[in-house]
Amino acid sequence: MPSRTKRVFFGDHVFNVWEDVYEPAEDTFLFAENLAVQEGNYILDMGTGCGILAVIAAKNASEVVAIDINPHAVRCARQNGELNGTLNNLCFIQGDMFTPLRAERFDLILFNTPYLPMDPEEDSWLERAWIGGVSGRQVIDRFICDSPSHLRRNGQIFLVQSTLSDVDETRLKFKQHGLRTEIVAKRDLPFFETIVLIKAEH
Repeated sequence: MPSRTKRVFFGDHVFNVWEDVYEPAEDTFLFAENLAVQEGNYILDMGTGCGILAVIAAKNASEVVAIDINPHAVRCARQNGELNGTLNNLCFIQGDMFTPLRAERFDLILFNTPYLPMDPEEDSWLERAWIGGVSGRQVIDRFICDSPSHLRRNGQIFLVQSTLSDVDETRLKFKQHGLRTEIVAKRDLPFFETIVLIKAEH
């Protein structure tokens, strides 16, 4: 475990957050508070970070596949799966979004996206967790394009982003890929920003 490690709590769960891994914040907790998993669901947690959503989902899921491009995040999430006693139905993969998955399809796909509209000052693992390019949509648009082909017939996608990166554009692009959307939760933040949880489904 890295020397600079923080502890984060959610409900009965405890998570270690390593120094090169995104620390759960308002967006994470909004997602976690509204996460509904049916018994036996097969789930993908994209950009798992410290694994908080994957661990919570694993309580009812048959299996949760947790992916992150950040190798430190994958190891941190695995440690948190063990710490919370959910390691048996968690699978951790280090990779770039859907690239390692081939044709796998899921009941639920979860993604707390990198959505802040700015260019990275340096190419660090930590900055990749929240910076989405000049428009904030670099990763979001790629995800929307690829995610429907990994969704089961009655499956659902849950995506968190900020109003700073154009929620209406996200809903329009999901519609163009055959999915209807609704906003299931939101949280206002300072400086005229709102965090939004979007559900998309066939």
